[in-house]
Amino acid sequence: MREEAGLADERGLLPGDLVTGEAVVLDLRSASFATRMLGAALDVVIQVALLVALFWAVAGAGTGLDDSAAAALGLVVVVAVLVGYPTAWETATRGRSPGKLAAGLRVVRDDGGPVRFRHALPRALVGFGELWLLLGSPAVITSLASPRGKRLGDLLAGTYVVRERAPRQWPAPVEMPPPLTAWAASADIGRLPDDTAMAVRQLHARAAAMHPGARAELAAELAGQVAPLVAPAPPPGTPPEAFLAAVTAERRRRDAVRLLRERASRQERDRTLGALPFGLDDPT
Repeated sequence: MREEAGLADERGLLPGDLVTGEAVVLDLRSASFATRMLGAALDVVIQVALLVALFWAVAGAGTGLDDSAAAALGLVVVVAVLVGYPTAWETATRGRSPGKLAAGLRVVRDDGGPVRFRHALPRALVGFGELWLLLGSPAVITSLASPRGKRLGDLLAGTYVVRERAPRQWPAPVEMPPPLTAWAASADIGRLPDDTAMAVRQLHARAAAMHPGARAELAAELAGQVAPLVAPAPPPGTPPEAFLAAVTAERRRRDAVRLLRERASRQERDRTLGALPFGLDDPT
């Protein structure tokens, strides 16, 4: 926990931010305590209703069972509802139980990826103890103490709960550094790998909040990854962050020009087809 706080202070990140090994900040925010409690309460209501319905069905269908068989069947029902229910839902929906879906929440791995059976099962098994046997008290304590709101099941499974309906804030477009305008317009810029392009965008979006040393180090690292894909090289003495800004702005400008040309081409084609006599095919 102290290490996470130290990283947040150094990079200028929030405690709830998801950061990959490449220092890429994902657009996910940990759910608030109240929202998690709302989702959990909805799931509890559903599970209690299932328990009542299944026990009523078992009582009606198993009148001829002895006490040991009835107890075994009751145990199966309890395990199926309290452990099988959350495991099945979170595995099938990649982290969305009915309660979380209604509250706009989702369970994700620590790296931001979707959860699978190997994550959902430990969460459910530990949840049986901390949520049902101990009435949720360990979950409340650990959630309040964790920067990401993790309960014991999340700590064991390497997961936590994020908001899916948080309003998205789009960063302002990266501006072209004026001294690099002419160079960028004539440069041959290849396609950047998706992870590199994402890391560059995140650097520009978070630059003002980052520690200057970490910001310069990350800019130099990313510039080293982008430089082999750009020719000719930028003018000597160009700062890495300015180089990345120029590449980003020029790629955006070229994409906008390409999209405008494609739209104009489609409109011209539609006008040509609309002017053809009814029933004739496109001459092309």
